[in-house]
Amino acid sequence: MRRIALYGKGGIGKSTVSSNITASLSKKGYKVLQIGCDPKADSTRFLLGGRVPMTILDAMKGGISAEEAVLRGTGGCYCAECGGPRPGTGCAGRGIIAAFEQLEKEKVIEKISPDILIYDVLGDVVCGGFAMPIRNGYAKDVFIVSSGEMMSLYAASNIAMAISDLKWDGYAELRGIIQNSRGVEDEDSILDKAASEIGTKIIRRIPRDRTVQQCESIGKTVVEGYPNSVLSAIYDGLADAILESSSDSEGGMRIVR
Repeated sequence: MRRIALYGKGGIGKSTVSSNITASLSKKGYKVLQIGCDPKADSTRFLLGGRVPMTILDAMKGGISAEEAVLRGTGGCYCAECGGPRPGTGCAGRGIIAAFEQLEKEKVIEKISPDILIYDVLGDVVCGGFAMPIRNGYAKDVFIVSSGEMMSLYAASNIAMAISDLKWDGYAELRGIIQNSRGVEDEDSILDKAASEIGTKIIRRIPRDRTVQQCESIGKTVVEGYPNSVLSAIYDGLADAILESSSDSEGGMRIVR
């Protein structure tokens, strides 16, 4: 099983990138589970036709099993959202910890047995809760989504620092940066320099493209909504690069047809 975490500043387009990677890998025949680790619970929305699913925390509050909060999406992928407290009423990081513990308790991931597990994680603050996917063996390979904007680069640097501090304890390792372009002047060179400074590389560059908004308006990923577009091909290439740059920690993957 590939255990992959995508981190990035809030609003950088990380969930769009994650969902299109999941859609592409599912299209290629892999069994994929995407887990959203953001209290907004919007990571998997466009894999589910625009629906916002019941979260694992909501299931726990309602006395429902976490397994029932896992839905099937585009191409047969599996989708789950950790969820979180209402704004101003609790700690989102602790919510992620509770959701992970419930998934473990019910052995949900083992039951699904995905080839590829993708955690989509908010990266503005790498506190204990938001760091869960890169600790205790949950994720093995981490990719940071960033643009050339200053605050996005600042978040990327902090995330890289957290990964570096934790890797000596046998946790996940940083495998590269995914450039989600915002049209910043000299953006490619800015990201190249940032990657070099934190000791990693650019995995793929995604251009700024209105196709993303067009697909989101109909509740779909680009890979599903415009499969023959240039941008869809770029996401397909990114999915391949993710596989090439990550490691299979639990034996060989199978293609599901």
